[in-house]
Amino acid sequence: MSDYIYPNNTRIIQLDCEAAFNELTEDEKHYAHFLSKASWFGGLIDLLQTSPESPLIFILIDKLFHYDSVSELKQVALNKCGFTEEHYTAFLIFFSGILSNLGNYKGFGDTKFIPNLPKDKFEKLVLSSQFAAKHPQDVQHLLSKCLEPMYSLKEKECCLGFPYKGTTTYLSKNITEEDLEAVKTFLKDKNLEPYNTRLFKTVDEVGRTIYEIRLASVLETDNEEEKNLISTTTVNGHSFVITRGDYSKLLKLVNENLLLAKEVPYIPFIMHLVLDILLAKTIAVHVILEVSIFVVTDLHPRYIGFIETYRDPAGMRGEFEGLVAIVNKKMSAKFSELVKSAETLLRLLPWPKAYEKDTFLQPDFTSLDVLTYASSINFAGICIPNYDDIRQTEGFKNVSLANIVHVKKAEPPNFLNKTDQDIVMKYRNSAYEIHVALHELLGHGSGKLFKREKDGSLNFDADKDLDFVTNKKVCSWYEEGETYDSVFGPLASSYEECRAESVALFLCDCSTMLKIFGYEGVEASDITYIIWLSMALTGLEGLEMYDPKTDSWLQAHSQARYVMLQVMLEIGDDFVKIEKVTGSDDKPDLLLTLDRSRLASVGKKAIGDFLGKLQLYRSTANIAAAKEMYNKYSLVASEENKYPFLEYRKIVMDRKKPRRIFVQANTFLGSDKVKLKTYPSTPEGMIQSWMERFQDVQVDDILEELWAKDKKHF
Repeated sequence: MSDYIYPNNTRIIQLDCEAAFNELTEDEKHYAHFLSKASWFGGLIDLLQTSPESPLIFILIDKLFHYDSVSELKQVALNKCGFTEEHYTAFLIFFSGILSNLGNYKGFGDTKFIPNLPKDKFEKLVLSSQFAAKHPQDVQHLLSKCLEPMYSLKEKECCLGFPYKGTTTYLSKNITEEDLEAVKTFLKDKNLEPYNTRLFKTVDEVGRTIYEIRLASVLETDNEEEKNLISTTTVNGHSFVITRGDYSKLLKLVNENLLLAKEVPYIPFIMHLVLDILLAKTIAVHVILEVSIFVVTDLHPRYIGFIETYRDPAGMRGEFEGLVAIVNKKMSAKFSELVKSAETLLRLLPWPKAYEKDTFLQPDFTSLDVLTYASSINFAGICIPNYDDIRQTEGFKNVSLANIVHVKKAEPPNFLNKTDQDIVMKYRNSAYEIHVALHELLGHGSGKLFKREKDGSLNFDADKDLDFVTNKKVCSWYEEGETYDSVFGPLASSYEECRAESVALFLCDCSTMLKIFGYEGVEASDITYIIWLSMALTGLEGLEMYDPKTDSWLQAHSQARYVMLQVMLEIGDDFVKIEKVTGSDDKPDLLLTLDRSRLASVGKKAIGDFLGKLQLYRSTANIAAAKEMYNKYSLVASEENKYPFLEYRKIVMDRKKPRRIFVQANTFLGSDKVKLKTYPSTPEGMIQSWMERFQDVQVDDILEELWAKDKKHF
């Protein structure tokens, strides 16, 4: 049960951006306000992208605290419903988790979480609320639809995944592996991009399969049946229907606020392109790539749209994200210096020149203080866009999110000795900042994909550019219409994160790079050591994200770091050592140590050899070799192994610390000025921030309408 709850000691942290916001001009504040509103309205889409019950749970939260304040409902809980203080805290923490993850599955790990209190107490409190007193039928409707699934831990409901073994709302519940392959082939043949789509299958009365590819966009009319059809194509007896208008009413609110932002004198031209894509009547690759090109060239720190593909089990469809942030000029200056050194650093990577981009297009790399991050997970760094074609030909942009990176750890990490704990606590934020910078700029920003161009030519020399592991001719590449995501599929996200992490590890001892960030001598050596030690440690802690029931990994980054831990262990001779020990509490514990003296020799060579293979298989679209290697390192060994990671997982789970939750500020428009309102670092503050976020729009009605439209598919 503990795997599926947020404990009462979950740390809630204010995402502080007040000082940065106060430095903006009034025009900039207005611009940020409207972009922030657009992001939050779009972020509600994530509820519909997470689980069938998520939008209903959100509506329940919104209704409860619309009629009762947090403190008023607490008195009802304690005086009428038999709650203890701990019960009510669990009630608020569960709701805080829903709001933070934009659904009842964790954004980091894709694991379901349920209330940490008895179901009858939860129901009794809801039925004792002012909402129930004033709208008894609405309460009964919501509880009848969401209470059971809210608490259910049936096998296929414990984590997100393909509908035949997990929960997803990207795909209808009847989708099979064969269906996915058929649709994948269709998209490739038609040169269509699925980032902002969902896939629903129906079977007509004569047994013919109909695949609806539903495009997220704003409808220009409410008459959906007449206006949302784009095209119908029949292939091998199956119909492929492309429709538009998914999430239309929420995206209309996004667009309305983008249009208001457009009226502010402080307006970058990219906004026109964003509006165009939200009104799109096609999902042709060239349209989406056109917008991505302008996102790269736009120097303003925000993006909005369907971005990361982590939560789609097929690894192809993006979750909605909205980010609005303010430049941290001091740190951005350091990142600009790193960008200037990038071409020199890229030459240090363990692959031939032919496997690197023909020209390194210097990106914009900015340190930001986040104002708004509307997403199921708040990353510390980002490299956009996710299209490798654009990264290779037009470039990319990186951001490091300073007020996320620099959140202080509350206590030392598990599984380290006292000396290592002390050094991690001293330099953790500095090391993390450098790690994120290398990961985003030189990790995601490096490497070339070998492909066939539209004119039939290859973008590499097939006679000279050899497979640098076997020294034989390259025999595979990306054909026209194929992308890295479409070829690598479910493996794509974790494999790419592993490549970026490996680049960061391989380059983190570079003195030129460390000097840019102000570290030399012993301090520089300490930073390098912490980055390596933290990678091994997060690989061990990543076992939290492994599901032994399904033998599957639930989080791309965690799997990547576990794989890298396995590469380090493969070196042998106790380069990395994991011991089972007894903790100070007399319970089973683990001790991880790393031989610091051998980092520059055996450690770096092993990671370099592994990184070279990661890039080789990625460049040449060699999914078979990539899968064989990656799956080998992803195995979680049983008790018979030297390192019994299944046994270690039990200890990791027993000692895991709850993942932090961020409380974000709101902006409010007065007569002529924009005001920023921050909230306490408490569950009460978290809930209040959300209750004040949508005061002027009935988002509950929109969410319920969209839920009702989709429910037959799930």
